[in-house]
Amino acid sequence: MTKRVAVAGATGKMGQLAIRLIDEADDLELHAALDSRSSLDEMLGADVAFDVTHPGASAAIVEFAAGAGIPIVVGTSGWSSDRIAEITQFVRGHDDAGAVVFVPNFSIGSVLASSFAALAAPYFDSIEIVEAHHAGKVDSPSGTAVRTAELIGEGRGVAGPVAAPHADQRARGQLVSGIPVHSLRMSGVLAEQRVILGGDGETLTFTHSTLSPSSYEAGILLALRRATEVSGVTVGLDALLDLGLPGTIR
Repeated sequence: MTKRVAVAGATGKMGQLAIRLIDEADDLELHAALDSRSSLDEMLGADVAFDVTHPGASAAIVEFAAGAGIPIVVGTSGWSSDRIAEITQFVRGHDDAGAVVFVPNFSIGSVLASSFAALAAPYFDSIEIVEAHHAGKVDSPSGTAVRTAELIGEGRGVAGPVAAPHADQRARGQLVSGIPVHSLRMSGVLAEQRVILGGDGETLTFTHSTLSPSSYEAGILLALRRATEVSGVTVGLDALLDLGLPGTIR
């Protein structure tokens, strides 16, 4: 059966990419393309919505779709764990609410790198994240870095917090789930993340580099196709890949 997709943020790069993928897919069709002047009512009748707007607009879009019973995939950056918790309460408080799938990064390679780091995390007490994005990215740390730090924290379990010496010094990075995160915003970079794990006499580094927006295509299609199969609030493309990591569905 063909799924009708409403795209919010249709004029942006990710929105245009999603629309192209929808047009090329046999099992998807474009229901509505929303920009900043569109009424959210244009989403009504869609089987799934796709939000790639900006942090100031995203919450209203998500609440509208979920409240209308439309599953929504959220690719907008800037969603903290506290804001996701608010949406979780919103969904739980509305009968027949649509599922909400938060995807910090649609690159399957990025998701796997973060997952591998989480699996290694219990064996190293020194762990830090360095992430770099283009100069125009407005939020830091990135949603991918936040998600990676959360997975590492969950993956450590009884091992407890990592060693983060001199965390009071600003140059030591921002602590996210107890993990120091360092953000670079500069020209010449699209996206890259390194998770560095240090042990006795050795380091282990997981690096993922995004070289082209085409790396997001498989993840976008996966999320759109699977969003109608889940319920409640799901965080991370890893949950849709069934990698078995903890804490992905709420």
